[in-house]
Amino acid sequence: MIQDFEAFKGELSLSKEEICRELFQENTDRIRIKKEATATRNLARIIDSTLRLANSQGFHAMTLRDLCADSGLSMGGLYAYIRNKDDLIHLIQSHGFKLTRRTLLHYIDGIEDPAEKLSQAIRAHVYLSELIRPWFYFSYMEAKSLPPIEKQNAIATEREIETIFCNIVTEGIEQGVFRDINPRLLSSLIKAMMQDWYLKRRKYRDQGVSVEAFAEQIRELLQCYLLPLDREAGVGYPRVAEATSST
Repeated sequence: MIQDFEAFKGELSLSKEEICRELFQENTDRIRIKKEATATRNLARIIDSTLRLANSQGFHAMTLRDLCADSGLSMGGLYAYIRNKDDLIHLIQSHGFKLTRRTLLHYIDGIEDPAEKLSQAIRAHVYLSELIRPWFYFSYMEAKSLPPIEKQNAIATEREIETIFCNIVTEGIEQGVFRDINPRLLSSLIKAMMQDWYLKRRKYRDQGVSVEAFAEQIRELLQCYLLPLDREAGVGYPRVAEATSST
């Protein structure tokens, strides 16, 4: 369960390290460094530097020499991990995909109440996008120019994240906790709302909106929208089937 943003931040730092370790273990055919601790640490440096440079000058304008200068690695040291920029994109995207998937699934695991599960999923996604905003921004902005296999993976991952939200909403409908709506469409709209946080960050900063307040606003909006009319409180929206039959 997510208690607050600060606690989430502390837990995430451990996940990022674990995923860099996994990347090393999955790419031993490419990575020439054999010491796991060293490779894990340097992969994190390479990923952080790439995202920093890509968001300031664009990934295609960035050179591997720029990456060496920013990360502190020599050109030979960098080539021990990647052969070219396609390898670099693979590392960047794999890291972000793994972290997003693992974070969402971790924080909704074992929660039976669909409303609480949806709240946790929203907080996890929004908080994560705040902490690794450079990757979310990079993945969105570079999507059209990614190599074909990475583009396919990006599309598949976005659908997978939407499916997580779709399944939660479907559970709520089946249990009578949520009103009867199109769960796939709503999951796409939820994803779009959360996406606004990292794509238009300045707008919310100028409004003085914190990451906690943004996540809470989405949660409250969905809670009101999904609340069926037949709840004890007597408020909410009519079910779609009922509304249709009366017209």
